[in-house]
Amino acid sequence: MLVIPAIDLKDGQCVRLKQGRMEDSTVFSDDPVKTAGHWRSQGARRLHLVDLNGAFAGTPVNGEVVQAIARAYPDLPLQIGGGIRDLETIARYLDVGVSYVIIGTKAVKEPAFVAQACREFPGRVIVGLDANDGMVATDGWAQVSDVHVIDLARQFADDGVEAIIYTDIARDGMMQGVNVPATVALAEATRIPVIASGGVSRIEDIHALQAVAKTATGGGIMGAITGRAIYEGALDLAAAQRYCDEYGS
Repeated sequence: MLVIPAIDLKDGQCVRLKQGRMEDSTVFSDDPVKTAGHWRSQGARRLHLVDLNGAFAGTPVNGEVVQAIARAYPDLPLQIGGGIRDLETIARYLDVGVSYVIIGTKAVKEPAFVAQACREFPGRVIVGLDANDGMVATDGWAQVSDVHVIDLARQFADDGVEAIIYTDIARDGMMQGVNVPATVALAEATRIPVIASGGVSRIEDIHALQAVAKTATGGGIMGAITGRAIYEGALDLAAAQRYCDEYGS
């Protein structure tokens, strides 16, 4: 299982939000490229980038920062979400060195777009499903739909999606622990591997996820995204990844 540091981009800075609220942000760095290098030096094997401005605008806003990170660390796989609503945007990100693109809002509003993107860019598409009480949220979490996260995930079963990132909005940035039961339920409901997100705040969360990563039916749990916890020192990234490597086989 991968432990994946999050770099959330707002106005060119590296920030963390609480429950997706743009007005409730903490700036951790004004140099995202340096931050990416720090997590790489701590053993990160993939980075999770989010263009927060882009998620609300519906189009990339921090694309230049993403490109700078990709150029600085070409050997480090990057996954990027936020404002990806068309094939041209996907192509531009992949062209500058991003490994995976995350489709969120567009996946909810136009599920057929996911299949199209997977055909055009096989092995490079991740679906981001962010849920509040099990119901999928869109547009930077500003809107909550009437679609259940498991029902939507099942629609992508045959599209060739590389992974599903499941975020429990209520726990995101709150340091309250990951929602293991909901993550496992999603993993068991689809053949697509799941990446846990939202509330991964201490080593016990990693232990709990790793314990079910191989035993869950369906696609299983392939990773866990963590943000505030590693920035504030509540979770040691290097130690967490070592644990997963030791107990993951």
